[in-house]
Amino acid sequence: MKVINNRIALTFFILLFSIGIVTAQEVIKDSVTASSKVIKSNHRQKIDGIIAKVGDYIILDSDIDKSYMEITSQGGSVKDITRCQMLGKLLEDKLYAHQAVQDSLKVTDAEVKSMMEERLNYMVEQIGSLDKVVSYYKKNSVEDFKSYFFDILKEQKLTSEMQKKIIDGVEITPEEVRNFFKAIPKSDLPVFGAEMEVAQIIITPKVSDAAKQKVIDKLKEFKKEILAGESSFATKAVLYSQDPGSRATGGYYKMNRKTQFVKEFKDVAFGLAQGEISEPFETDFGFHIIYVEKIKGQDIELRHILLSPVVTTEDLNAAKEKIELIRKRIIDKELTFADAARTMSDEKETRANGGALINPKTQDTRFELTKMEPSLYSQISNLKDNEISQPLLDEDQSGKKKYKLITVTNRINQHTADYAMDYIKIKDLALKEKQIKAIAKWFDDKIKDTYIKIIGEYRDCEFTNKWVKK
Repeated sequence: MKVINNRIALTFFILLFSIGIVTAQEVIKDSVTASSKVIKSNHRQKIDGIIAKVGDYIILDSDIDKSYMEITSQGGSVKDITRCQMLGKLLEDKLYAHQAVQDSLKVTDAEVKSMMEERLNYMVEQIGSLDKVVSYYKKNSVEDFKSYFFDILKEQKLTSEMQKKIIDGVEITPEEVRNFFKAIPKSDLPVFGAEMEVAQIIITPKVSDAAKQKVIDKLKEFKKEILAGESSFATKAVLYSQDPGSRATGGYYKMNRKTQFVKEFKDVAFGLAQGEISEPFETDFGFHIIYVEKIKGQDIELRHILLSPVVTTEDLNAAKEKIELIRKRIIDKELTFADAARTMSDEKETRANGGALINPKTQDTRFELTKMEPSLYSQISNLKDNEISQPLLDEDQSGKKKYKLITVTNRINQHTADYAMDYIKIKDLALKEKQIKAIAKWFDDKIKDTYIKIIGEYRDCEFTNKWVKK
């Protein structure tokens, strides 16, 4: 078990910390003063506070403190992270970013700005205001902070793109999975916790035509006001859109044909010219209007406003009556839960599988009890095998309400890993180990071919990677 735990820990350490080439590696022995500024004067450049350099990227001593601050600001603990470990992490990030540039991996300013808006909104929610965020990071103005933050996020994006490129190229065969499992001593086999397989039936309230028309008229009014110059599309989205994922950024999304949006949304978006605003149209989420800001090759940058018709008490009661009737028919054995889900459930994602839920973390049908979302656990924890819950009223992030029935279709007790029963989990562990080895080899190769300097007392650090060539 210890072997597996070490492998898993190393995997998550590597993957989680990621949010002219000279064939030489140099250790600089001269001392460095504790300043974090680069000062240019005519033909001479005084560099203070630099503790390392990777390719064209430098690392300042103050960058370690900023990294601690970043982890703390997101609620993480830094008590067990040494400065040498943090420098090792920064060196990895710089090498990823440096090689991403060498490999011509693309990160656009629009992508970085979108990331920055999301992160800023989160930080403002946590700290209280943008001015407090600026003060927390010890910057003189909002502009200084945004410039500084933009550079950080661009580097992080380059890092993640490089990591993705390395890992995406790693595949594993059934034979490799089998050999991985056979190599684990019996005493070290992992113990998997108790799991459940769960199915559900969803009934969404049917809104009236009058309620739909009211929303359509409202969106048409927004469009008219925007075209007349009385308001901007972004302002309307911030004030009125019911899409929590884009409301704070004025309804902004960047997408291409492969982006995971519903078909109706993509069809309208790619049918618009740059600068055009769509007519209201409907998806499963409600009614939208789209404004295409820019078209860049296969990518488009757009803004949208989502409004959902108001669900009345009568609509809810009708949905509840329908799901109660479905429950009674299942209990009376007129049809099975799976058949009812296939023919009557309003949820497309689970309907074809007889209502079976897919675990988003593992992409299989099992949910480990200790890792299950609290809301789902509370709904099934007291259910017996094949017992059907009473109708449950659910509400998603956008405020849409629905009724559901839920049942436990299978229980798997806590057990030692079994190759046949737990193949998907074992495959995942084997793949992660292979990814670790691929990353380690990548570091070994790139460190040899990249100009790297470690300065001052930090050259005595014990690093996981061979940054210092003795």
